[in-house]
Amino acid sequence: MRTLVIGAGVSGLTTAIRLLEASHQVTIAAAAQGRAIVSSVAAAIWYPYKAYPQHLVSAWGATTYAELVRLIPDSATGIVLRRGRELFHAPEPDPWWRAAVPDWRRATPAELPAGYVDGFAYSTPIIDMLRYLPWLAARVTTLGGQIVVQDITDLDACLAEYDLVVDCAGLGARMLVGDATLTPIRGQVIRVAQVGLEEFFLDDNNPAGIVYIIPRIDDIVLGGTAQSGDATMEPDPATAAAILARCIALEPRLRDAAIIEHRVGLRPGRPAIRLEREQRAGGVVIHNYGHGGAGVTLSWGCAQAVINLLQTEKAP
Repeated sequence: MRTLVIGAGVSGLTTAIRLLEASHQVTIAAAAQGRAIVSSVAAAIWYPYKAYPQHLVSAWGATTYAELVRLIPDSATGIVLRRGRELFHAPEPDPWWRAAVPDWRRATPAELPAGYVDGFAYSTPIIDMLRYLPWLAARVTTLGGQIVVQDITDLDACLAEYDLVVDCAGLGARMLVGDATLTPIRGQVIRVAQVGLEEFFLDDNNPAGIVYIIPRIDDIVLGGTAQSGDATMEPDPATAAAILARCIALEPRLRDAAIIEHRVGLRPGRPAIRLEREQRAGGVVIHNYGHGGAGVTLSWGCAQAVINLLQTEKAP
């Protein structure tokens, strides 16, 4: 089938790869690529963050976890498996996604920094998006797909040219399909140089603001914010200072880390991920967007769900 995928973020690229592997003729069209898209800002760590509904997210996340681990031996992907801790200021039940993570366990009291009373310890893939996105794009072209810079505004016009359209437009679907349920969730981060850290830290419930320390291969991503409804793209200096202070308090070695850059990305928040088949007069559109802060985490699982929709014409 002649297939158009809208969006060149992690969802669009992985979906295109699965479609190409299923013998589709695929063109990816996107108004922006590379560092201009939200996927390039992602930390990115496998973690089901602000993505719903849980029962589908759990299955899609497990599929993606396994695929990311499978890709680790290819150093060009920029994926590493890191151990780390998720920390809590109050007792916390087991996470609903724990079955996807083979070595998940509760942190021992000795593993909890001062001020924390509970925690999880586990290994998870961490992805350098500045390497991973080019790797995905190269995989698309190697499989025979093409990527073009084009701002798509009319799905019905696309169906006059293509047999199938797959909507991976992320936050852009607000305008493309008039989806008013999409909300930007502003994330501000700081990239700093590596100072020898290999363990990640997550604290999503810190009263002073969320904290995450994500050590990649050559850098460390410090965060962050989750400001729903805020579409401001300029980094805020006061917010950056607060992020840095919270991260240094958790990991003092970051005090000597050189700052590389400040960045902002807008997560595509939605009450539930839209992954469904729509029959239009001109043909079929499959929507795959609204992944919140879990675009990377769900990418391969949702890409396979798109294939399943084509094969069964039923919801994944």
